[in-house]
Amino acid sequence: MRPTRLTVMLATLLIPALVGATEVAGVQVPERVQIDGIAAPLVLNGAGVRKKFFISVYVGALYLPQRQRDAAPLLASPPANRVSMHFVYSRVAKHKIDEGWREGFEANLDAASRGAVAARLERFVDLFPDLVEGDRVWIDFVPGLGTRVSINGESRGVIEGDDFNAALLTIWLGREPVSEALKNAMLGVDTP
Repeated sequence: MRPTRLTVMLATLLIPALVGATEVAGVQVPERVQIDGIAAPLVLNGAGVRKKFFISVYVGALYLPQRQRDAAPLLASPPANRVSMHFVYSRVAKHKIDEGWREGFEANLDAASRGAVAARLERFVDLFPDLVEGDRVWIDFVPGLGTRVSINGESRGVIEGDDFNAALLTIWLGREPVSEALKNAMLGVDTP
């Protein structure tokens, strides 16, 4: 027997309730996610809103094998992780997204570290188009394999290197994060 449209719609609405979800700024953030290449699901470490000049841009969430409040071990040797970004702003132009990635690396990495990942950063930046309200970005890291970017469920590419993922995490968790409030929320220090 084939499911009806109503059955599919109800299942779609109920799945977050069944697996557990947290609401952040009107966005349902699942308590657990499964990423390819990792046997056990990752748990929600924390989630918050990225604001710029009082404008909400995206809801960001960090998923880890187990909850962690200290950024230092995550940046020293990142475990499997997902950073999800659910865009709530009407449109963020590609050049602004590109600029944000580059500024995050510049603010958090010394010259030698930036040089070691520079070519990979440019390949990473190339994976992003303009992003609009409702777009979902998943940045999944599998140790030994790399950092995979998916937008709205479509894989865009993989950037190799555990060091690249550590550098990328500094954007949210480093000494000069994109937002101190978002850093604290993602670390579960300041939950919404």
